[in-house]
Amino acid sequence: MLRRSIARSISTVAATVVVAATAVALAPGASASEGARSSHALGTRSLAAVLAADGHSFDRNWYDFDVVDAAVGAVLTAKPTSPVAVLADGRVPLTAFLPNDRAFQVLVADLTGHWYRSESQVFAAAATLGVDTLESVLLYHVVPGATITKAQALRSDGAVLHTALPGATFKVDVISRCFGIVALVDNDRNDINPFLVPGELNINKGNRQIAHGISFVLRPLDL
Repeated sequence: MLRRSIARSISTVAATVVVAATAVALAPGASASEGARSSHALGTRSLAAVLAADGHSFDRNWYDFDVVDAAVGAVLTAKPTSPVAVLADGRVPLTAFLPNDRAFQVLVADLTGHWYRSESQVFAAAATLGVDTLESVLLYHVVPGATITKAQALRSDGAVLHTALPGATFKVDVISRCFGIVALVDNDRNDINPFLVPGELNINKGNRQIAHGISFVLRPLDL
């Protein structure tokens, strides 16, 4: 489902996203030329291919990314030219911070007051927020123009990252470089900020598109 939906829209949005990629703020001391050189040396496997690898099915593993996969597919089915399609163009460097299925379970429980016990129920509840909201949430988790590894994130305390959602940013808060504890400060002052999840980091490392699992959903506004 995801792979077929994304394929229809890559060519339409790729040029737009490449232009938008210049809007990312990197760690202090990182130059654009350094980023360009390192990007060209990387592979072009897309994050869409990684997400699609397990077959687009909900399961009982709350620490993978089935809900994200389903959300991307739903957005691109409804809006084939959505910028979300950048996740399928491995030529475009980006970093995605992916909420795992448990993170979406917590978000939906917070918004609805109901604790859903299956991934399919969590996705169905998230889908009621509407396609535009899902699209905005997904784009808020994508930082175009930079391939940020875990090691680079640990050197980026205080960096403000510009996301694929126009005008929306979040901040990197390195709580403990020694223990590898990194939080992301979003635009909702009332929720718990997500952390990078050990064991879910540097997904697709060696390619221009890289991802890190996070413990909660980043919120682009105060929900």
